[in-house]
Amino acid sequence: MNSRAILELGLAVAAASFLAAGGPAAAGDAAGPVAAVVDEAVLPLMREHEVPGMAVAVTIDGRRHFMNYGVASRETNGPVTEDTLFELGSISKTFTGMLASYAQVLGKMSLDDNPGRYMPELRGSAVDRARLIDLGTYTAGGLPLQFPDGVRTHGRMVAYFRQWRPEAAPGETRRYSNPSIGLLGHVTGLALGGSFEEALEGELLAKLGLGHTHVRVPTEKMGDYAWGYRADRPVRVSPGMFDAQAYGVKSSAADMIRFVEANIRPDTLDDTIRRAVEGTHVGYFSVGGMVQGLGWEQYPYPVTLERLLAGNSRTMAMEANAAAAVIPPRAAAGATLYNKTGSTNGFGAYVAFVPERRIGIVMLANRNVPIPARIEAAHAILETLAARAE
Repeated sequence: MNSRAILELGLAVAAASFLAAGGPAAAGDAAGPVAAVVDEAVLPLMREHEVPGMAVAVTIDGRRHFMNYGVASRETNGPVTEDTLFELGSISKTFTGMLASYAQVLGKMSLDDNPGRYMPELRGSAVDRARLIDLGTYTAGGLPLQFPDGVRTHGRMVAYFRQWRPEAAPGETRRYSNPSIGLLGHVTGLALGGSFEEALEGELLAKLGLGHTHVRVPTEKMGDYAWGYRADRPVRVSPGMFDAQAYGVKSSAADMIRFVEANIRPDTLDDTIRRAVEGTHVGYFSVGGMVQGLGWEQYPYPVTLERLLAGNSRTMAMEANAAAAVIPPRAAAGATLYNKTGSTNGFGAYVAFVPERRIGIVMLANRNVPIPARIEAAHAILETLAARAE
């Protein structure tokens, strides 16, 4: 059976499960219209890119809608549900940013600190001239997208940072970097008295009520963990230095839309978590038409598709771009769209939300769909639903 036939079979399996349950999983009497809008954008994307399965969640004024398509595994033909675990890729960075904000709220560290305060072995190195907020916004001076292949141990990580030579002064340029935000996450774990994984899974995720979000998927939940697909082969993310901090979180559409709603309405959270969430909405550097915060990237809303595509372009991901500090750092004054893409070899995801409109979307796929295709679909969904809500 070829890949397209497998896709159509997966869609048929999922459709049958939806009908048995009375239709796509959705909340409220707007489920039908919402599902129709999502179908119109998502089904062509799945066909064009031969995506085995997708989970899409939309929140509108606190009402959640779930639309699930295709299969979580081609080998079992098990349908995608809102509880299927997908790899988030770089959307993991939004959790790293929130954990750093949380540590600052608790008084355990300051984003104005240098990493050497928590890692004495880095004192006197070039990277120790950067602040933690520079690491979290990729403005430390030109750290690369990935570590060199040989950096797989703590000692080699330290040696790498000690020999690194910046291309620019901290705050002058933004160069998207896993080692950069990974070091922030690692330091945050130390500041909180343990490891990043312990702090995220054992403390922050619990306080957010995200019981189906993991760095390390528990044995009893492996049955929910989808397989990703690359060249029609099943794959999952490989371990790497700072993988947890940069791209290692797995989550479901149900948990991620809850996370989005926490960002839309932080006033509904306890004070410590509220302040941690609000800290990730602060803008620190303007880069082209985008403002970089801790994990989230910001755009004045309404935002054109062209501006979103430019802010999520290969140029933004792979090259150094001039950065202008937001002085003082602050949350946006008006309506703002926050977004983040995420990819691993076999998965592709996108999250976007507009707090002022109380609308948000989560898209999780078990194929690395091209980023422009994800953004075009999400933008079309959000614009249509926002217009209907007016």
